[in-house]
Amino acid sequence: MSDASMDLAKLSGWIGKQEVAEETLTPALADKFHHTLDLAGQAAREGEAAPRLIHFCLCQPVASTSILEGDGHIARGGFLPPIPLPRRMWAASELCFFGDLIVGQTVQRQSRIADVAFKTGRTGSLCFVTVDHRIEADGVLRATDRQTIVYREEQRTSGSASTDAAPPAEGTRSRSLPSTTALLFRYSALTFNTHRIHYDRPYAVGQEGYPGLVVQGPLQATLLFHFAAEVADGTPPDRFSFRSQLPVFDFDDVHLVTDGRDGDRMALWTARTGGPVAMRAEAIWC
Repeated sequence: MSDASMDLAKLSGWIGKQEVAEETLTPALADKFHHTLDLAGQAAREGEAAPRLIHFCLCQPVASTSILEGDGHIARGGFLPPIPLPRRMWAASELCFFGDLIVGQTVQRQSRIADVAFKTGRTGSLCFVTVDHRIEADGVLRATDRQTIVYREEQRTSGSASTDAAPPAEGTRSRSLPSTTALLFRYSALTFNTHRIHYDRPYAVGQEGYPGLVVQGPLQATLLFHFAAEVADGTPPDRFSFRSQLPVFDFDDVHLVTDGRDGDRMALWTARTGGPVAMRAEAIWC
């Protein structure tokens, strides 16, 4: 067993660690979210239901710029364990909704480390941290989110690793949109995400070996969620899960694809032009 895995074995003490954050869902945030994603209709106003997954933009960790790590993330060892692996990403989420957040409400996010697991994969050492989030508005539960964060070793093949994978099925419904640097920058600003692979091209290419800026996983998930609602005649899903498989970059379009609703379920995926599946998702209506 490597030194890294021995260190990771000691990190089980972080399981059960909790933090709580609160923030008001302002009309300004609802307006910025609406226009960043080019959603249809008018932005939600005070007292109206906000678009789902806007909670990704709320109650995010805040830290002084001076203590950020080289990749732009907040220094480890606070709420999240100090995993001794240099690369990290939001790999997956499983969400359940129990109602809508209303513009003007105070939103509270209660977070708990549910698990820390070490594995060895084809790319080397991996550590998976599972975080359970409860999203409440004015004391009423509105959503739960089981988030998986993956940490991995340094590697410089991320941009070319997907070239051998076959393109996915075309699906029966699809939409394409450009993954512009403006879109990535705006979404990073909304979520207070300073990970440099999303806005700092010299860093993304020179330090992490990507061919361009990386489209955020939660941005892809949010686009897929609202695409699912559109295909379902405007009805948002009650449950939604997603898992990132390969990166999408800013020099290409993001393709949102589905075969449509099958009973109370809908499978969806993203891909870049001519590329393999980047993210798989499932929407469920209860």
